[in-house]
Amino acid sequence: MEINNSLPIIDYSDNETGCCPKFHPENWDEKIFNFDELKFIKASTKSFMHMPITMGSVMTKTFGAIQGAKAETTEQYLILSKDISSWKSDHYFLVASDVPGYESLSLKGNYYAKVYDGAFKELPKWMNEFEELLKSRGYSSHDMMAFYTTCPKCAIHYGHNYIVLFSKVS
Repeated sequence: MEINNSLPIIDYSDNETGCCPKFHPENWDEKIFNFDELKFIKASTKSFMHMPITMGSVMTKTFGAIQGAKAETTEQYLILSKDISSWKSDHYFLVASDVPGYESLSLKGNYYAKVYDGAFKELPKWMNEFEELLKSRGYSSHDMMAFYTTCPKCAIHYGHNYIVLFSKVS
C-alpha cells in the first residue's frame, strides 16, 4: 500500500457553516500517512467515563494559543484524540511551529487511517472493527487515535459525523 508523505489538503472555502469545512472521506479512507515531518502540540481534557467534559474550553484555549503564535497550518488540519483513561484524553494538534505554553512533539511513523460515519457511541465497535481490519491487512495495531472531523453542530448540518481512526502500523 502506498504511503502518503503529506495529509490531504483541506479546502477551507468548502464551508457552508462558517465553522468546520466539509470533510471529504475519500481522501483519508484506508490510506497510510507518514507523520515523520509533522509537528504537533499536546493538550488534555477531562472526561467522565470516556465522555469529554472540558472539550469546548480546551479547544478554544488551544486554538487561541495556536493563532496567537501564528502556528496555524494553511492547507492541512488534524487533531488526534487519544483516550488515556476513563477520566482523561490527550489531543494532538497539528501546527506549523512551536506554541508557547504547550508541549511540542512528533508522532513519527506510518499511520493507517479508516473513516467511519455515525454516532460517537459507536466508537468502541469501530475500534474493534478497525483492529480486525488491520490484522487482515497484516498490521498490528498500536497508538490508536481518533480524528473528529467536525464539531457536533457541523456534523448535524452536513448530515455526517465522520470520525477517522488512526493506528500506528509497522
